[in-house]
Amino acid sequence: MKEQLESLQNEALDSISKTQDLKKLQEIKVSFLGKKGSLTSVLRGMGKLSKEERPIVGEVANRVRSSITAAIEQKNEELEAKAIEKQLEDEAIDVTLPGRPVQVGGKHVLTKLIEEIEDLFIGMGFEVQEGPEVETDFFNFEALNLPPNHPARDMQDTFYITNELLLRTHTSPVQARTMREYKGKKPVKMICPGKVYRRDNDDATHSHQFTQIEGLYIDRNVRMSDLKGVLNNFAKKIFGQDREIRLRPSFFPFTEPSVEMDISCKICGGKGCSVCKKSGWIEILGAGMVHPKVLEMAGYDSKEFSGFAFGMGPDRIAMLKYGIDDIRQFYVNDTRFLKQYHNA
Repeated sequence: MKEQLESLQNEALDSISKTQDLKKLQEIKVSFLGKKGSLTSVLRGMGKLSKEERPIVGEVANRVRSSITAAIEQKNEELEAKAIEKQLEDEAIDVTLPGRPVQVGGKHVLTKLIEEIEDLFIGMGFEVQEGPEVETDFFNFEALNLPPNHPARDMQDTFYITNELLLRTHTSPVQARTMREYKGKKPVKMICPGKVYRRDNDDATHSHQFTQIEGLYIDRNVRMSDLKGVLNNFAKKIFGQDREIRLRPSFFPFTEPSVEMDISCKICGGKGCSVCKKSGWIEILGAGMVHPKVLEMAGYDSKEFSGFAFGMGPDRIAMLKYGIDDIRQFYVNDTRFLKQYHNA
C-alpha cells in the first residue's frame, strides 16, 4: 500500500504541474482528495493491514495528502496571479487614445423660446403665473364672457371630462383666477405660459396639444397705446429690430376693442412673397382691451380700472422664427431635428 500511495502522489503532482486552468485544478483536487477521491479509496483498505503496518502507512498517507494539498495551493496561487495579470492586460487603458465625445442634451426649442419670452416680459415688469391644465367650465369660459351656448365656444372645440371639468383650451383661465384672487383691489401685470388642448386633427399647422402664452395688464388709465408699445417691443426683441407691426380690428369675447397683430415678413421685407401670401404681413397673435364684463365679474370697477390682454402661440412663433414648416416636429422627439436648435 505504501508503494500505491507514493505512485498516487507522483500521479497527482504530475497532473497538478501540467494544468493551467483553475477549474481543472479544482477537479484534480476533488479526484485525489475528495470523499470519493483516489487517496480516500486507498486509505479505506488500511483496515486490512496489521497493527505494525498501520502507523507506517498512516504516516505515508499524511505525507502524501500534505504534499498534494501544498502543491494544489501553490498552483492555485500561481494560476490566480496569471489570471489577474491577463485581466489587467486585457482591460488596460491606453491614456494616449482620444476620448470619446459625450453626447450632451439641451433644452427643447419650445422651452428655450418660452423662457426667452418670459425673460422679455419680466424685464417689462410682468410676473409669470401658472394654473391647472384641468379646468372648470366657469374659469375657462364663463369668467371670460363666454356664457353657456355662446357661439364663440364653437371656436374652441373642447375636451370635456365632465359637464363641469375640461382640459383648458387656452391659458386665459389663469388670468381669471389671478384677477379674482386680487379681488379688484390692486393692479395685475402677468403672463401665463402653459399647455392647452383642443379637439383638432393633427397636421402640419394644427395639433390637439400646443403651448400658449397670454398676458394681462390691469391698472388705472391703461390705454391701447400701452398695448401697442408692449407688443412692438416684443416683436422687435423676438424677430429683430427691423420688424414692423400692424394692428387689425378683430373680435374676441373677452376683449373690446379686439385686434390681431401682424409682423412684417422677414423673407421679403414686406414686399410680398409666398410665405406671407403676397401681403407682406404675417399674423402672430390676438389682443385687445379687457372687456368691461370680464373686469366686473372679477371684482374690478370697470369705470376705475382698464387693461389689455394678449395671447400668442410659441409653437407658431418658433415656426416663423426658425423657418419650421411642420408643427408636429416639436412633439415627435426626433433628436436629429431637436439638436439643430440647441444653440439657437
